[in-house]
Amino acid sequence: MTEAKRINLALQGGGAHGAVTWGVLDRLLEDERLDVEAISGTSAGSVNAVALAYGWHLGGRVGARTKLDDLWRLVSDVGALYSPVRRTPYDVAFGNFSLENSLSYQTFEAFTRLFSPYQFNPFDINPLRDILTRLVDFQELRKCKAMRLFLSATNVRNGKARVFQAPEVSVEVVCASACLPFLFQAVEINGEHYWDGGYMGNPVLWPFFYETESRDIVIVHVNPIERDELPVTAAEIMNRINEISFNSSLLREFRAISFVQRLLSEHWLKEEYGDRLRNMHVHSIRSDKAVAELSVASKFSVDRRFLEELKNRGREIADTWLQETYEDIGQRTSVDIRAMIDGG
Repeated sequence: MTEAKRINLALQGGGAHGAVTWGVLDRLLEDERLDVEAISGTSAGSVNAVALAYGWHLGGRVGARTKLDDLWRLVSDVGALYSPVRRTPYDVAFGNFSLENSLSYQTFEAFTRLFSPYQFNPFDINPLRDILTRLVDFQELRKCKAMRLFLSATNVRNGKARVFQAPEVSVEVVCASACLPFLFQAVEINGEHYWDGGYMGNPVLWPFFYETESRDIVIVHVNPIERDELPVTAAEIMNRINEISFNSSLLREFRAISFVQRLLSEHWLKEEYGDRLRNMHVHSIRSDKAVAELSVASKFSVDRRFLEELKNRGREIADTWLQETYEDIGQRTSVDIRAMIDGG
């Protein structure tokens, strides 16, 4: 049997849209031609990363797929109790999951813009903490040697990305990586306070350069990079601002990777320095296209059927990506980085 190709996975965040990543990962784990060396995750990407790594630690590929299934079942079950955004009977009847016009979402939006979580949630109730506690034995996870973890959060004090590795990972670390500041109080870890990692790294790629052997980075996108339609409503404008903000750090890292690739390909470096830079192969699974038509409100939808639909979309996208890109892994970058970073 041919030796599996080793890859590094970079998982973006995106609330409930992270269920698309669930589907992507489920399909990749199914393919024994691939082996995961490390995962970088942010927000929902961190939650998926922890479930995958812990499941793999316990039971290999099957264990990882089972833990991801368990994760999103818990998200649906626990979210049904806590989620302030609900589908109306009309939404249910017509299969509508884009809830930006629902009364519950409009009320939720107005409320969280007027009051901070320190006011409306003084006891810092976080459903994610409950989900993670039921899903993962973090003491056991910290023993994981099967793959490396890099989970990012944003330091509120200095505005820098903080990357936590597997021996440091805890419930609080994952909650910090997924801490939306208008919903939850900043998470304190060792005297520092953290918000969602997406503000400074969605997700971070640089640990792969220094900490792993594989040259292949597979980015699983959730936040749309491009939108053809001009946002005109207040909700659409705010959503697009958030998407641009959460993609900006990734695009900056793309620019750095492109610069290094050009230095190497055009022989701008003296020979004695060339071996100090690694020419990484970058691949993109554009699962963001699966959620492009969905509103920002749907990121808060935890309806089981909705999450399963996103999983199925993710599996289809990953399957197509494998058919088109598998031969590039280990050989070359399969995306046009310049096209992604250059303005139109």
